[in-house]
Amino acid sequence: MNQLDQLKAHTTVVADTGNFRQLAAFAPRDATTNPSLILKAVQQSEYAPLLNETVAAHRGRPLAEVVDEVLVRFGLEILKVVPGRVSTEVDARLSFDSMATAARARRLIGLYQAAGVHRERVLIKIAATWEGIEAARELEREGIHCNLTLLFSFAQAVACGDAGVKLISPFVGRIYDWYRKQAGSTWDDAAMAGPSDPGVQSVERIWRHYKHFGIATEVMGASFRNVGQIIALAGCDLLTISPELLAQLQSTLAAVPRRLDPAQARATALPEVHYDEAGFRWALNEDAMATEKLAEGIRAFAADAVRLDQMIQERAS
Repeated sequence: MNQLDQLKAHTTVVADTGNFRQLAAFAPRDATTNPSLILKAVQQSEYAPLLNETVAAHRGRPLAEVVDEVLVRFGLEILKVVPGRVSTEVDARLSFDSMATAARARRLIGLYQAAGVHRERVLIKIAATWEGIEAARELEREGIHCNLTLLFSFAQAVACGDAGVKLISPFVGRIYDWYRKQAGSTWDDAAMAGPSDPGVQSVERIWRHYKHFGIATEVMGASFRNVGQIIALAGCDLLTISPELLAQLQSTLAAVPRRLDPAQARATALPEVHYDEAGFRWALNEDAMATEKLAEGIRAFAADAVRLDQMIQERAS
């Protein structure tokens, strides 16, 4: 079997794209999107009619509502291709406002339900700030499942598990990027590959903690830079992978052994960890990588949200 089929024997494969026409070739169970991926998709000529049609159908309504209609329209198209779930992201500009995040999430779920999609097929993506995690805690109590994204630290993962969120997306590649940049000319690609990759190690630590303590939150490794990072996390609950890396896996026949073993994680002695708000903020502050990458990620997603707003405004005028 090719590596993609082997990986599916150990891990649920998720496609990381807004380009729903690419999905069928890889047969993922789920798909994830974010503002950057949606922005990239709507700039392609093949998706222009979908964007124009959605904007025209809701002309005259507040911009934020039209944006949500566009996001959900892409989600609906994705759900025609994948049998599982789609992740749709709340505006990153709300990352430090729990009430506004929860309200936006409810509106997104309402749009999906109005289109006949059960809420079990949708994950609402929220940045893993303290405010985002608290919003997710409330939403999960209402039966609205969340995918906590821009997750770079163990502290974020612990807080998400305690909040009972459905799924987290620790960012392998962005962690790798930070450590590589910090090391500069001393970085050794070969020595820091696979299981030695700092992004891989971060996800493995989180996954091991969840399995040891019986935390039901699903771990979905994300933001991969190369196939080696993916193979090193075979056995993780889910992995969300770009179409480019999915194609590489599909065209390669090398072996993909399972690396993450739940039984081994349960048998490993680990300390129990919890955080209140002050403890969470201090732990995040002490992790320079996570602090910088979380802020950078929110800024980048917010900038793309602004660009998407502008595109929609131009078409609505």
